[in-house]
Amino acid sequence: MSKVNAVAKKIIANVEKVIIGKRQEIILALMSTFAEGHILLEDVPGVAKTMLARALSVSFGCDFKRIQCTPDLLPSDISGASIFNPKTTEFEFRAGPLFTSVLLADEINRTTPRTQAALLEAMAERRVSVDGETYLLDRPFLVIATQNPIDQEGTFPLPEAQLDRFLVRLSLGYPAREQEGEMLDRLHREHPIDGLKAVVTAEEIVACQDACREVKVDPKVRSYILDLVYATREHDDVLLGGSPRASIALYRSSQALAAIRGNAFVLPDDVKRVASAVLTHRVIIRPESRLRRVTAAKVVEEIINESSIPTMKEGFDLL
Repeated sequence: MSKVNAVAKKIIANVEKVIIGKRQEIILALMSTFAEGHILLEDVPGVAKTMLARALSVSFGCDFKRIQCTPDLLPSDISGASIFNPKTTEFEFRAGPLFTSVLLADEINRTTPRTQAALLEAMAERRVSVDGETYLLDRPFLVIATQNPIDQEGTFPLPEAQLDRFLVRLSLGYPAREQEGEMLDRLHREHPIDGLKAVVTAEEIVACQDACREVKVDPKVRSYILDLVYATREHDDVLLGGSPRASIALYRSSQALAAIRGNAFVLPDDVKRVASAVLTHRVIIRPESRLRRVTAAKVVEEIINESSIPTMKEGFDLL
């Protein structure tokens, strides 16, 4: 796992040339990439959601495409369509922006549910079906979607089924005063993203993704993961808790974070660090509890704090 750790350090250092003071969010975004998951960035405008997506794609050395989601965006505008070629008198498939390594769906909640659904198959199965033909997407494949939780007019909230396709939901938040001052100094002449260079290759990203699958998970840690997910289903304020996909997501995320830290096995602390980002958007609160201002974030935090953490020996029972 030392190679995964070395790759992660290079990417984090490169992204921090653009994104200041958000190391934990960068690590979680990188963790999602290594776990072969997708990222939902939900925050107010102007806090560098798009810049984070661009900085990651440049650092990866991968193809990057961006979709600006609007109400008139069609599914074929994302996945592509068959176009008639008068020279050959045949229809030819023209691939859409979905055929890339990193796809940024900017303001995803501003496009219609029909167009949002065009991403489902690609995100879950890494393939696209158009006009009865199925096209496989190359690895790595990462969807980074952004949305503004404040705006309500002209938006189409993501349904639970699509939220569940995102491995993590992250919020960057406002920078501290000193960090914002440093940002202004860096922007004095040009934007740092313009001079950013790739530090790894797409092949290295795929190798890291494969290595993360080899990280060992002790039965006690696996039981701890299940305890957290089951607790979301049994909580009094929860209408709908985490699905089995949530268990898989927490399992894969913990493996990826352990690999980023250079460990060959998952620590309970790895599970705790990723649990909120993985579970919060998968929990639906009861209407009567929402009236009491109970939020999914508070419920998940409560579950994490109250769940019994397994005590592991040095080296675990894995070796």
